[in-house]
Amino acid sequence: MVQAYKHEPFTDFSVEKEREGYLQGLQTVEGYLGKDYDLVIGGERISTDDKIVSINPSNKEEVIGRVSKANKELAEKAMQSAVKAFKTWKKAKPEMRADVLFKAATIIRRRKHEFSALLTKEAGKPWREADADTAEAIDFLEYYARQMLKLKDGAPVQSRPNEDNRYNYIPLGVGVIISPWNFPLAIMAGTTVAAIVSGNTVLLKPASTTPVVAAKFVEVMEEAGLPAGVLNFVPGSGAEVGDYLVDHKDTRFISFTGSRDVGLRIYERASKLNEGQIWLKRVIAEMGGKDTIVVDKEADLELAAQSIVASAFGFSGQKCSACSRAVVVEDVYDQVLNRVVELTNALTQGDPVDQNNYMGPVIDQAAFDKILSYVEIGKQEGRLMTGGEGDNSKGFFIKPTVFADLDKDARLMKEEIFGPVVGFTKAKDFEEAIEIANNTEYGLTGAVITKNRENMEKAREDFHVGNLYFNRGCTGAIVGYQPFGGFNMSGTDSKAGGPDYLLLHLQAKTTSEMY
Repeated sequence: MVQAYKHEPFTDFSVEKEREGYLQGLQTVEGYLGKDYDLVIGGERISTDDKIVSINPSNKEEVIGRVSKANKELAEKAMQSAVKAFKTWKKAKPEMRADVLFKAATIIRRRKHEFSALLTKEAGKPWREADADTAEAIDFLEYYARQMLKLKDGAPVQSRPNEDNRYNYIPLGVGVIISPWNFPLAIMAGTTVAAIVSGNTVLLKPASTTPVVAAKFVEVMEEAGLPAGVLNFVPGSGAEVGDYLVDHKDTRFISFTGSRDVGLRIYERASKLNEGQIWLKRVIAEMGGKDTIVVDKEADLELAAQSIVASAFGFSGQKCSACSRAVVVEDVYDQVLNRVVELTNALTQGDPVDQNNYMGPVIDQAAFDKILSYVEIGKQEGRLMTGGEGDNSKGFFIKPTVFADLDKDARLMKEEIFGPVVGFTKAKDFEEAIEIANNTEYGLTGAVITKNRENMEKAREDFHVGNLYFNRGCTGAIVGYQPFGGFNMSGTDSKAGGPDYLLLHLQAKTTSEMY
């Protein structure tokens, strides 16, 4: 009997043994910095001359690893390998597929601090953020394995006398997994194993800024007993390898997490019928967000300020769920704003290897430039309260930034910045606050800080987001507890870590026998 699912606990770093474990993890990672990683196609390791060089965003001089880059020919080879492996993998028992995930979860749990340390080095994640990323990866493996065991016998349907009807789920085929850099272990692992445990074979194209953690994960899946060809590792450029695989006649589905613009491009390309293609491709897309914390006049104002700061500046605001807008009812606007500025000024920033640093860098030069360009826009649109400066002499560091008195239609209130910038807007009452919160093309996460039960119910009904939180921040959804995904331009509301997620990787087949 498989035990009930329990969320992987976060590490308590006030315990000396855990602190030492993390430092040991950092040492382990430092021991393999700068190594080369191959493509994995049909179980075969292939090295190419063209490499993706992964660097530490806190220290541009430090090379994390060099990862072989796929081209169209190798992408085609990987596709054929996945097509071939699908013939047998789709018939593998669901119990066996789940066991691979359970074993992989155990391996990562055993090496938890090492994986987190790698996230600190490759993605610039502070200790707590890295630990949460690794815990979430373990959660996805455990949760999806259990979900598959629930779905393996299908769903009940009615039968008439002398008739036997069955409703079963079968896998789709070959999937292309395009994973993001901001949760380079959790989302990369979650999207990959959801497809695999459902009986599909995959081509994994990880983000080019964080490919080493993906390479390490592929090694874990092999160690867990995954057969060759089920998971093919093909890092490469989106324009070359990504487009080629999205367009491919043998691609049955694409699972994408990333920006709105890339998501829309994939959606459009996937809708076109290519020669030899005999299905409509399914697209699972988790895109951007422009997420709001609404503060009512009847609210715990300290909780409100703490929630805004944690949601805006955790991992330097590089989460699709991050709070980039605070809409505060005018009665308490100044109090909340001033407290947020105070708390922001107390945040520590620097190399996340040092446990005392709350904030690390942003991911790369392109992100650094984009965020600072929005800071310039913000200076025209509102009042800069704190931050607004960047330093890329050693790594890509941007100070946590707060803008006040923005118009509800300001660009800073509409466009996804994906960095440590939060804008404040005043609302005359709660109703207007919810209107402003909905005044965006996105609909991913939101939070409401209020003691007023009527307003809570109003928000529950009218605040149009996929994940709504009361009296807490708007980041930190936990697998199996708060299934995650959003509306509108935030994607296909896939609800990762939820009871319906595996169904996106399956199709239903009805069989009926007359006696």
